[in-house]
Amino acid sequence: MEPYGTFSRKPWLWIRDEKNQSIIVSGESGAGKTVSAKYAMRYFTTVSGSASDTNIEEKVLASSPIMEAIGNAKTTRNDNSSRFGKYIQIGFDKRYRIIGANMRTYLLEKSRVVFQADDERNYHIFYQLCAAASLPEFKELALTCAEDFFYTSQGGNTVIEGVDDAEDFEKTRQAFTLVGVRESHQISIFKIIASILHLGNVEIQAERDGESCRVSPEDEHLSDFCRLLGVELSQMEHWLCHRKLVTTSETYVKTMSLQQVVNARDALAKHIYAQLFHWIVEHVNKALHTSLKQHSFIGVLDIYGFETFEVNSFEQFCINYANEKLQQQFNSHVFKLEQEEYMKEQIPWTLIDFYDNQPCIDLIEAKLGILDLLDEECKVPKGTDQNWTQKLYDRHSGSQHFQKPRMSNKAFIVIHFADKVEYLSDGFLEKNRDTVYEEQINILKASKFPLVADLFHDGKDSAPTATASSKINIRSSRPPVKASNKEHKKTVGYQFRSSLHLLMETLNATTPHYVRCIKPNDEKLPFHFNPKRAVQQLRACGVLETIRISAAGYPSRWSYHDFFNRYRVLVKKRDLANSDKKAICRSVLESLIKDPDKFQFGRTKIFFRAGQVAYLEKLRADKFRAATIMIQKAVRGWLQKVKYRRLKGATLILQRYCRGYLARRLAKHLRRTRAAVVLQKQYRMQRARRAYQRVRRAAVVIQAFARGMFVRRIYHQVLREHKATIIQKHVRGWMARRRFQRLRGAAVVIQCGFRRLKAKQALKALRIEARSAEHLKRLNVGMENKIVQLQRKIDDQNKELKTLSEQLSAITSTHTMEVEKLKKEVACYQQSQGEDRGPQLQEEVESLRTELQRAHSERKVLEDTHTREKDELRKRVADLEQENALLKNEKEQLNNQILCQSKDEFAQNSVKENLMMKKELEEERSRYQNLVKEYSRLEQRYDNLRDEMTILKQTPGHRRNPSNQSSLESDSNYPSISTSEVGDTEDTLQQVEEIGLEKAAMDMTVFLKLQKRVRELEQERKKLQVQLEKKEQQDGKRVPADQPSNDSDLDQDADLAYNSLKRQELESENKKLKNELNELRKAVADQASEHSPAAAGTPDSYSLLLNQLRVANEELEVRKEEVLILRTQIVSADQRRLAGKGSEPNINARTSWPNSEKHVDQEDAIEAYHGVCQTNRLLEAQLQAQSREHEEEVDNLKAQLEALKEEMDRQQQTFCQTLLLSPEAQVEFGIQQEMSRLTNENLDLKELVEKLEKNERKLKKQLKIYMKKVQDLEAAQALAQSERKRHELNRQVTVQRKEKDFQGMLEYHKEDEALLIRNLVTELKPQVLAGAVPCLPAYILYMCLRHADYVNDDLKVHSLLTSTINGIKKVLKKHNEDFEMTSFWLSNTCRLLHCLKQYSGDEGFMTQNTAKQNEHCLKNFDLTEYRQVLSDLSIQIYQQLIKIAEGLLQPMIVSAMLENESIQGLSGVKPTGYRKRTSSMPEGDNSYCLEAIIRQMNSFHTVMCDQGLDPEIILQVFRQLFYMINAVTLNNLLLRKDVCSWSTGMQLRYNISQLEEWLRGRNLHQSGAVETMEPLIQAAQLLQLKKKSPEDAEAICSLCTALSTQQIVKILNLYTPLNEFEERVTVAFIRTIQAQLQDRNDPQQLLLDFKHMFPVLFPFNPSSLTMDSIHIPACLNLEFLNEV
Repeated sequence: MEPYGTFSRKPWLWIRDEKNQSIIVSGESGAGKTVSAKYAMRYFTTVSGSASDTNIEEKVLASSPIMEAIGNAKTTRNDNSSRFGKYIQIGFDKRYRIIGANMRTYLLEKSRVVFQADDERNYHIFYQLCAAASLPEFKELALTCAEDFFYTSQGGNTVIEGVDDAEDFEKTRQAFTLVGVRESHQISIFKIIASILHLGNVEIQAERDGESCRVSPEDEHLSDFCRLLGVELSQMEHWLCHRKLVTTSETYVKTMSLQQVVNARDALAKHIYAQLFHWIVEHVNKALHTSLKQHSFIGVLDIYGFETFEVNSFEQFCINYANEKLQQQFNSHVFKLEQEEYMKEQIPWTLIDFYDNQPCIDLIEAKLGILDLLDEECKVPKGTDQNWTQKLYDRHSGSQHFQKPRMSNKAFIVIHFADKVEYLSDGFLEKNRDTVYEEQINILKASKFPLVADLFHDGKDSAPTATASSKINIRSSRPPVKASNKEHKKTVGYQFRSSLHLLMETLNATTPHYVRCIKPNDEKLPFHFNPKRAVQQLRACGVLETIRISAAGYPSRWSYHDFFNRYRVLVKKRDLANSDKKAICRSVLESLIKDPDKFQFGRTKIFFRAGQVAYLEKLRADKFRAATIMIQKAVRGWLQKVKYRRLKGATLILQRYCRGYLARRLAKHLRRTRAAVVLQKQYRMQRARRAYQRVRRAAVVIQAFARGMFVRRIYHQVLREHKATIIQKHVRGWMARRRFQRLRGAAVVIQCGFRRLKAKQALKALRIEARSAEHLKRLNVGMENKIVQLQRKIDDQNKELKTLSEQLSAITSTHTMEVEKLKKEVACYQQSQGEDRGPQLQEEVESLRTELQRAHSERKVLEDTHTREKDELRKRVADLEQENALLKNEKEQLNNQILCQSKDEFAQNSVKENLMMKKELEEERSRYQNLVKEYSRLEQRYDNLRDEMTILKQTPGHRRNPSNQSSLESDSNYPSISTSEVGDTEDTLQQVEEIGLEKAAMDMTVFLKLQKRVRELEQERKKLQVQLEKKEQQDGKRVPADQPSNDSDLDQDADLAYNSLKRQELESENKKLKNELNELRKAVADQASEHSPAAAGTPDSYSLLLNQLRVANEELEVRKEEVLILRTQIVSADQRRLAGKGSEPNINARTSWPNSEKHVDQEDAIEAYHGVCQTNRLLEAQLQAQSREHEEEVDNLKAQLEALKEEMDRQQQTFCQTLLLSPEAQVEFGIQQEMSRLTNENLDLKELVEKLEKNERKLKKQLKIYMKKVQDLEAAQALAQSERKRHELNRQVTVQRKEKDFQGMLEYHKEDEALLIRNLVTELKPQVLAGAVPCLPAYILYMCLRHADYVNDDLKVHSLLTSTINGIKKVLKKHNEDFEMTSFWLSNTCRLLHCLKQYSGDEGFMTQNTAKQNEHCLKNFDLTEYRQVLSDLSIQIYQQLIKIAEGLLQPMIVSAMLENESIQGLSGVKPTGYRKRTSSMPEGDNSYCLEAIIRQMNSFHTVMCDQGLDPEIILQVFRQLFYMINAVTLNNLLLRKDVCSWSTGMQLRYNISQLEEWLRGRNLHQSGAVETMEPLIQAAQLLQLKKKSPEDAEAICSLCTALSTQQIVKILNLYTPLNEFEERVTVAFIRTIQAQLQDRNDPQQLLLDFKHMFPVLFPFNPSSLTMDSIHIPACLNLEFLNEV
């Protein structure tokens, strides 16, 4: 649709009616109001043009980008949402050309400057300025990216897709320039905006008293703020944290709390931006103002649409109030006035009902309405939002447009014309007052920058808003600011209401035209239309009622006078004689329009149906067209005659002038030709004379020089002949010596070539022999190491040889230089003295030659020595190969002996069973850890998709996602999941998906219930099984050592044997029940596939399923009770045995009793003490129970209320969907909904019953345990009493005062928990604890936890553990690429887990504890569930650690293992057809060597060891890393043909040996890392083996056991020969390999999964430190912890 089509009819109406027009653009947020208003202004400026040369239309258009930059922002519904309202008046003169414009603004949303919700942004100008911060003129602003500032980064995403902020900023600057803002003022504006960003980043530090705070003078942002605004830093620093209180007698300066200072800072930022906004608007109005007389105007109103969010505040209330007023104006114009006019004109008409929102407006603006009560509460000295809300409840509770929420006393509901909106009253009074501290404003008034000072001076004049010639008195919507007297300051609500009344007056005085913008969808998606939302918006804005009136009414009307004047051309001449115009109009209409229903005659006007006026206009235009054609015919003929006469006269004149011009040009040509002939004659004569004279002079000069040259040439020839005889003598001698040396060198070269040919032949034979299988079998690992050592030794000797050759070459060069020097001296002497000293020089030359020969002999001796040592090394290699063959034979003999000895069937079976159990355990652990990894991934995905899910779940109304939800919620209480059950459940769910979700929808809830129940029972069974196994192991260790001989020990052993048999029987029964549950799941899935959900047999199958589930649960509960009884029996037997052994020390320990000086019986004192303790514990437990019950009741009521709300919304949606279906479908849908509801209610009731039963069993268990403890205590007290009475007569008890020692507990207050977590977890750096005890944070946390256990505070234990786990997750999420930080928290998490196990009181974990450590055990709480949570967290941290390490190592692997030249000399032996790869060649920028990998692993090992990580975990880390190296290297070897060669195999063997040597050097060879490299080792051996005969194929099959068939065949196909002496692997040989390997059960995949992760195991590693020996360093800032 053409965007200007909506406005094209407006000027016609304007010109015809000669009335001022108003275009009201309305719609929801994001519907396109701003764009429609821009189109309107662009249309008017294009069509009308300008009345002067001031380009006023360009200025009008330039105001749009300015206002969008400072007043628009991104919201969740619109990327360019106008956060203020504006009314633009475009003035026109009598010729309807633009002469000026004026703009009024309404209610800027100032709160957006300091706060933005999720996925929203601040105003565009902030981000545009940050995007252009790199420009030279903006360096002084000290700006960076938008993410670095608090005021621009609260929404999260600072970038809008498809929008370039830097480009928009250039458009904004151009617009400023166009409207006349000087460059200096622009820079000042940008400084003020930048100062607001710096003000938001000012750090405010609270003092310890909590009532005051301060700002650091060194704060860079505060200094930048003061510098940009030109104010004093000290004053602003002081008054940011203080305020002045003025009374009648004195003035006080009072400090402010942290929250008050933050609020004051935000208020100052909002005030600065609001003042700047109004200044810019006034400046734009000044630029658009004109002094010409205004004839009329067109107003365009672009105001915010109706808004409703999850949390609605004062801004939404004002916006919706303005929309109510606009809707009332629309109703008044369209509905009321229209029908009243029909009644007044006495036209037959039936009234149409429509919605009148006048009561809602009265509720808001009437006397004692919402705004009046708000202003009244603002005048009260201590008025609060809650008091104002209560007044609203008391005053308007009976209004039909006002409601009170059910569960809130701080909100109220207003029923608007579009929707019901709930407003939260918090902040209404503060926003209505809009107060800013006067001291801060005074500082800004004293700024040294004039613009900043002018912004805050009172009483400044606003820009002119209307011309004197305007027909309507237009006043400014922003009243002039008066003096800052609090009694006379008008509130924001009052100002907004006044400006809104002025707007309504303006609109009512003009002819309004409405543009309704409809939002197609709520997701901001292109080409997506939601019909329901469109209809809802059309109904809300009254368009449907308008259409009804237009269809039933008369939209067009004319007065009789206007109709006669316009359409008199259609009246016949005889009708004009009638003086009654009404009669004339009646006769004309009856003759022209045959249907009498198409028009009606009123008292003063004629009313037409839609389309009739257009028909009359067509008839009138046809009449005018016929008359126009007749006039045009006569006029065009007269014009053609005039044109012909004018052309004829012009032609005659042109001919006359042309003929005269040609005659004059001919005469001029003849005169010039004669003059040129005379000039040529004289010029040629002069040129000939000068040439002759020049040639004569040159001949004379040449003769003179030639004669001199011939004389000098003869002289030089005589001189050269004399010198040549001397030179020939020396040169002939040198040439003879040179010829001799060349012949000797050629002979040496021939000898070298022949020897090299022989050496190549021998080398080829040795290589062929080396690649044979027989030769390879004679080698072993030790031989490879020796070869590597020999290679190193050869490299060292080569280096020595190289240094010697360099020395020799240096000596030779020095000798050559000396010979040259002597030759020059000889020549000099020969010239100076002749041939007198020739023999002496000859002797010197001979001496030099002898020295040179001696140097050559020394070099030859060195070469012979090197050759001899090389031969000796070869002999040693051969000897080592023979030794290797002998060792291999011995190894085979030993293996045969071991196999013969291991033929015992029992031993073999036990070994196989152990291997199978280990394999199953590894698979189980791998599944569980994969589930933990999947859980962490889903948790992250849940955080990312939470907003999208809430959008999909919300109703079609105006809703928005909550903007302040936290994504760091605690999930620390989730149960551990049994992987076997998960596998069964996944199979069942897969069957259900194949059947169809609709058919199995009813039974899926039953499946989930079964899975949850079985998971809980399986977890408890595993815990009991582990504890029983530990108990059996302890008993098994203790029995052989003690060897009891009495009958009581034999009875105890028999009981233990019987209990173990009973446990095995219970485990088998439990497995049987588990299998039955799985069969039940499959049966339900099959039944769901056979029957539809609406079948008649569904209730029977459902009841059968519930009965079977109930029976299975009862059996499981019986089994569980038996396991619990068995466990208590074992524990009691063990305790009795231990009590029998240690009774004497306990009795002796109880003989000393403090306070014995008082005459009090010890037995009475003990009983009294225990009674008091028991009473205190009972009272404390009752109090805690009552508080927990109260909190649980409140939470349950809230949850029930939320559930009822959700159920009501869901039923409403279901009802709406049902209405769209057919009657049969409605019945069927209702039955399905009722069945699903009953199913959910049954499941909920059953879950409640199960919880109650579980609690009952838990209480019974605790009661039994407490009864047993009481019995044991009474027995111990009786025994101690008897022993004390027996020793009372023997010795006197002495009482000594014992000094209180540190008990290994740390006490902290509840309010210090957040500070503890911040200092110890979230903000702790590993470098701070470089010299401290490893895992110190874990020990400190356990000591705090132990004190909470000591005081029996379960809430404190739960809060501390939950905060710790969430803090660790937050730190890991922030440092997800920091290996040191991840390793640090992995070690601390494991240590905390070990501490919880070591001090849990479980005897299985206390075997290595000392007596002191046993005193530090937990007394009151069982933290088994938290141990499982910490174990899962450790698994997640371990997986993140592996991911970081793999990310650092993976870029190095291919280059270091396959491409780098570790062995010198192999680079020249490249396979034929080698492809140069720029990304992998050693000369590239990304090349790595093996030393780089070793250095990286050294850094990993150092970090983990320094941070105290368990050695077992370190071994597992390097096992995983070596597997990744093996997988990546092997995959590249399988995919690249250029590296499949013999040299690559040799290179791989060398690199692998280096890695194995590194493992042995770090004592990591027991980690199993070498076993993970086995496929790569075999691949390297495969490249070096011989590949021709069937024996070679058999050797390859027996050797390559770790490689699959596909991998072996792939390597053989890719194998590339080194040179022309080698051949490729034949197809027949590959087929032989395939035939021999066809019986293997290899996986089908070719490449290894380098992302595969082995399951990690965290073995229990108790600490030898005691809690009382740990010292807390001062660098941790934990002074608030108190040692107990």
